[in-house]
Amino acid sequence: MSEHHVSVTVHAPVEQVYALFTHFNDFPKFMSFVKEVTYYDEQRSHWVAQIAGTHEWDAVNESWIPNQQVGWRSTSGLANSGLVRFTPLGPDRTRIDVYISYTPPAGVAGKVVNNLGIDQRFQESLQEDMERFARMVEEAPQGALDPMQSHYLFHEQSAVARNKATANQTASMQSDPMMNEEALQARQQTIQQETARDQQAQRESEASRQQQQELARQAAQQQADALRAQAEHDRATSQAQANPSAPVAHELDPVHDTIGGRNAAMDRTPLGDQDARTERYPQHHEDPMLARSPRVQASSEQPAVSDVEIESPWRTNMYGSHEPNKEEQDRNPDR
Repeated sequence: MSEHHVSVTVHAPVEQVYALFTHFNDFPKFMSFVKEVTYYDEQRSHWVAQIAGTHEWDAVNESWIPNQQVGWRSTSGLANSGLVRFTPLGPDRTRIDVYISYTPPAGVAGKVVNNLGIDQRFQESLQEDMERFARMVEEAPQGALDPMQSHYLFHEQSAVARNKATANQTASMQSDPMMNEEALQARQQTIQQETARDQQAQRESEASRQQQQELARQAAQQQADALRAQAEHDRATSQAQANPSAPVAHELDPVHDTIGGRNAAMDRTPLGDQDARTERYPQHHEDPMLARSPRVQASSEQPAVSDVEIESPWRTNMYGSHEPNKEEQDRNPDR
């Protein structure tokens, strides 16, 4: 007897995985070595598989527990039995464990099968088919309970795609309302539309990724330029500190470093040269002669300069002291 065990993890809830796996009639649409699964009734089915040649058997369901496990055993043909367990690993992850045992058709033939490595090939094919089942479930819409809703059916390695399905399997598929010509055309159109949307989304994602890369490249270039400029400034500052006699270049100020400063050339501007480095004469806006002449004190009791006669020292030296006459005394009695 040959015994085999494979395991696969499906990214889907256990209820969905269980419902899709129990569609035995759809096995030839995604499995490579199963050529036919047709039903006699809800409990009995007929199987045809390619295992070291083509073999057929009738099977009956047993040990079925919803969302936990399914099992079968053969009642005629190739002696075999199987058990499949479904273990939830989370709300959207399920592990499937498949256990299959079968007895080769004849003892001598069985030894030859083992020597030829048929068991190893069957183990690898079973693992690959279970991985195809996982992909089929993951590509079906969320919550889908019919395998026909998955776009991965009829992949190039399946028995149906390779025209290896039996006539009974083909007839059973034709009687399926989801397999008529109109339904298949609608399914193909849906697949094409979804494929086009996926391709458009990929192109947009790639364009966004390239844009982000370009922005990151520009930011890195700007940062590198800023660091280079800062390094050059630091180097110049260090050299200037090492050699204080060398002139240090500085950026010219648009106001203070121009000749005369702002508005200096404007005639009698009310603002004057307020931005210059040196302070201007307080009365720069007045006439120069008026600004510098003594102000008349209106409230002072002293006589004005024009009213005071000052005796010239030169005249006194030449002519002696001036003696006022009678008219001058009358005019100036204080003298």
